[in-house]
Amino acid sequence: MSEKPSVLFVCVHNAGRSQMAAAWLTHLAGERVEVRSAGSAPAEAVNPAVVEAMREAGIDIAAETPKVLTVDAVRASDVCITMGCGDVCPVFPGKRYLDWKLEDPAGQGVEAVRPIRDEIKRRIEELISEIAPDDGPGVR
Repeated sequence: MSEKPSVLFVCVHNAGRSQMAAAWLTHLAGERVEVRSAGSAPAEAVNPAVVEAMREAGIDIAAETPKVLTVDAVRASDVCITMGCGDVCPVFPGKRYLDWKLEDPAGQGVEAVRPIRDEIKRRIEELISEIAPDDGPGVR
């Protein structure tokens, strides 16, 4: 892994789970980690219930837009975390691949998104402790 690890989150629409995961990692790890997210079949916009659930947690992702998964994004990442996108993520030697089984927030209200958001946060905190622990003063 490079000095500054990079993580790619992939789900089908890049409108829910991967957006929340990218936002949590950016929020909690700050500059210690490079963060990307993408979808195998990106939606037109981020799920409004996801935007609201993250806003409740103090994170604004309203300006985010779904992005298409590219081979370059996978190649540039140390860790690729898939969330229900099957076998569409290209596999390269030397990368760490994780598949997080999480409920899809598509078509659900904010009440249903909150537990998904909280579970993603828990997993992100665990990931940070593995790839970018807070080793010194002044580092968030």
